[in-house]
This record gives sequence, structure tokens and C-alpha cells, in this order.
Amino acid sequence: MALLGDEDRRFLTDHLAHSLDKPVRLLFFTQAIACQFCKETGQILEEVTSLTDKITLETYDFVADKPVAEEFGIDKIPATVVMSDVDHGIRFYGIPSGYEFTSLIEAIVSVSTGETGLSAESLEVLGRLTEPVHLQVFVTPPCPYCPSAVRMAHSAALASDQVRADMVESIEFPHLAGKYGVYGVPRTILNETVHLEGAVPEPLFMAKVQQAAGLLTEDEVQALFREAAAPTEAVEGPAEG
Repeated sequence: MALLGDEDRRFLTDHLAHSLDKPVRLLFFTQAIACQFCKETGQILEEVTSLTDKITLETYDFVADKPVAEEFGIDKIPATVVMSDVDHGIRFYGIPSGYEFTSLIEAIVSVSTGETGLSAESLEVLGRLTEPVHLQVFVTPPCPYCPSAVRMAHSAALASDQVRADMVESIEFPHLAGKYGVYGVPRTILNETVHLEGAVPEPLFMAKVQQAAGLLTEDEVQALFREAAAPTEAVEGPAEG
């Protein structure tokens, strides 16, 4: 039974036909046993791939194809790598269902076009990174705020070779959710020690990236968050007569 309805297929076929530029490769890591959502994830990827000849799907067994998994740093399944002719560090761990299906489509389009949607200021920040930054965005499929956090992380990875960004479905990886204290989503872990709650504006997200990379202190970042949260004073205009 198809997961995508006829109307969704028609919409996505048209959307991808008008949005994609260069070819996109989806690398899917799976195994037949001890993987709760591998079958469903594979079906989603197959159905998306069938909509356009600009997307190809390569399926690898997590155990039998261990060298390939190690090459791409895959340490859990189901895992999906979205890449062009090069690896941009964009990963999905867990099934991209619910609201996260949108994240998958957005990642495919971004990789195909090379457009990050980030501001010039954010690109400048990312261009100054000299140390690797690993972003893990914990999500759940019903969370409407999670895709924007995933999109931001994946955009950073597309813009910088120093950034690797993972969507991690919390319910499928409860040991990781427990390890990182994920009690609400989205929750982003940066380089294991820095965390970010919720979906925040781009400048604040980039402040956290700089903290993880050692370019800003925690105090400096907290000051930026306090400034962003401070109420704006009303400016009185001329009285009307």
C-alpha cells in the first residue's frame, strides 16, 4: 500500500519538477531485523525517488555494507544521507514522517539547488568556522516546530564543510533522548555540550553554533538571548490634532 496519496504524489511531482536542479543521491542504511521503522523509511524514500529521475536511491545493509556506513559516519539506523555529488553532512536518523517529511523534501531541494536560504551574516559566521560542529536536532513526527529547527541545521551543513547536521527522531532512539535530556522537542545538541531549546531565530541559532565552535562564550550567547527577549520600548509619535 502506497504511503503517499494520489494528490500528494501529483503535488510533489510538480514541485520537484520545478524545484530541482542538479541530481540528488539518497543513501539509505537499513537492515532486515532489529530496526523498527526501516521498512517504512525505505518505502518513503522509494516513493519519493519514483517522482523524478533527478533523485536516485542507494540502499545499504548496515552490517553487510559496514565500510560504506563507516565512510559516511552512520552509527544507527534507519539512516538517510541526502547528498549531491559530494557529501554535505545532511543526515536523517529515523523515519522522516509527519512534519519531518517536509524536512526531507526541503533537504532534497536545497542540496539540488545549493541554496541555503541563510542570511549573509550567517554565511559569514559559518565561513569563519575552523573547528567541526556536530548538530543533533531531536524531533518527533507530530511536532510542528521541529522542521524549522531541522531546516536551519541542514542549511548550516550545506553552507559549511565544518558542520554536520542530524535529524534524530527521539522516539526511535530513546537512549539518545535520555542521554541528552530531551524532554521536549525540538532540542538541538551542538558538539555534545551545548544545547538549544526550541526553534529560534537564525541569529540566535548562529550564536549557539559559535559557542559550540569556541568563537563565543556562554555568557556572550546568553546576553544575546536576553537582548532578543527584552521588550521593545514604544516610540511615541507626534500627537494628532
